[in-house]
Formats: sequence, structure tokens, C-alpha cells
Amino acid sequence: MKILVTGANGQLGNEMQIVSKNSKDEYIFTDVCDGYQKLDITDIDAIRKEVKDNDIRCIINCAAWTNVDKAETAGDIVETLNATAPENLAKVMKEVGGLLIHISTDYVFGGDPYNTPCREDQKGTPTGVYGLTKLHGEQKIQAVGCHYIIIRTAWLYSEFGHNFVKTMLSLTATKAQLKVVFDQTGTPTYAGDLADVIFDIVENRKFEGNDGIYHFSNEGVCSWYDFTKKIAELAGNTACDIEPCHSDEFPSPVKRPAYSVLDKTKIKETFGVKIPYWEDSVRKVVATLKEQEAK
Repeated sequence: MKILVTGANGQLGNEMQIVSKNSKDEYIFTDVCDGYQKLDITDIDAIRKEVKDNDIRCIINCAAWTNVDKAETAGDIVETLNATAPENLAKVMKEVGGLLIHISTDYVFGGDPYNTPCREDQKGTPTGVYGLTKLHGEQKIQAVGCHYIIIRTAWLYSEFGHNFVKTMLSLTATKAQLKVVFDQTGTPTYAGDLADVIFDIVENRKFEGNDGIYHFSNEGVCSWYDFTKKIAELAGNTACDIEPCHSDEFPSPVKRPAYSVLDKTKIKETFGVKIPYWEDSVRKVVATLKEQEAK
């Protein structure tokens, strides 16, 4: 099977490039940046041509507008990238009887006071433009009626790109004191672990007969403060005094979910997924980044 991956230069896209090296399938990686085959997923005719020319039967959509704060003022482009583009991909996959695997987010929740892990069938209550447009993307895919697997994830990080782990590694190494939010709770998710799950679903054809929305994050729960403390501990940056604080101390144009822990029962039971704990995965990534820094 030939598989198209969009957003190949992002965190998940880079991890998909690594896991795909062991595949019996053929992967084609696209992005809008230099160094990759170009594909504009806002152009449905361009998608149709790519799919026809390469006999694509599965698209893994890792592309999205992900800047939560800037989404509030960026205008129509956010809806275009997060909702219209996934709809385009869904339409083309329906035309060829293919599968769309689409990555969504915990930000589709947040407007209600949750205190138990969010389920797949729970009503979306996004608090900002980013979450709302990602929810629209899910709804548009479902309305098209193609074969689809939508995976919501949360607090994604990796060895690639800009992310919280890299930022905190730098700050805890250079700052004497640091305040980090304690009143937002979720689960850090290593993009490499998510890539492994997607690869397993596709490689072993587990998707057949299993259309739907699924949740994936690493196991465990923490606050951004807890996450930072663990990063600093693993990196040996213990001289930095890390203090917990309320999110109000960091004004933002959008209210972020206070509780975005995801219930992963469905993905574990449907696909036989074994999920690492967040502490184990961040330990691995911090070690890799420290090795890279030492070279």
C-alpha cells in the first residue's frame, strides 16, 4: 500500500519518517517547506493529482495550524488548515476507497469543568479558535463519510522542532528561578510513541472495520509544573528554583483547558495498544537531547 504523510516536517511527521523505514508499505512524505515534496492540502485538485499519480490508499494527516495564541487573530487561514484541508483529504480518500488518519487535539475540550478523563463521545467544548477549528475538522471528516481514524492527542513533544521539553531544558539550565503553571493538568505525549501506534495500525491493517475517534497520550497525569520539575531533574538542572504558579500570572489571548486528561480505554482495547508512562518517555527524549547537545 502507498501511504501519503502530510506535515512531514513537524514533530509527528519526523517520527513517522523514522518508523516508516521498517515498513513493507511505501511512504511518501510531503510538506510546504523546503526539503520535501510540496503538497498544498488546501487545494483539493492538487490532492487528487497526488493520490492518482501515486496510487495512494492511505493519508496520514500530520499538518495543522498549531499556534494556539496566534490562532485567535490569524483569521480564516486557521479554519482553512484545520477544517477545510482535512475535509479535502477525506473527500479524496472517499473517492478512491482509501483511509484517512487525522490527528486532532485535547483542545476540542476545555469549556466544561471536567475532573475525569475525557472520552471520545464526550461533547466538544473548545475555549478558543484553535480547538474550535480542530473540532470542525473532525466533524467535516465524519460528514464526508470516508474511512477514517481520528486520533486526539495532547501535550506533544519530541526531539524535533519547538516544544515544551526543549524550552524547559534551556530555561532550567540558564535561569536561577522559574515559575510554571500548576493549575493545568494533562499528560505529556512523546510523538515517537504516537508514531509507533499509527504505524502499527497501518502496517498490520488493524484499521479495517474500526473507523472512529480515538484518544492517545502517554499514561499518567501531571501539571506543567510537575512536567518541568521532571525535565529539570532528568537533565541535572537542579540549581534552578522552580515555583508553581496560577495560570493567571501568564496572560494569554485564549483560555487553555484546565483538565485535558484523555481516556485511552478505546484505543487500547481496539488495537491492543500498550502505552508507556510519560516519565519513561520524557526520560528517553531528555537523554537524547543531552547527547545531541554534548556533540
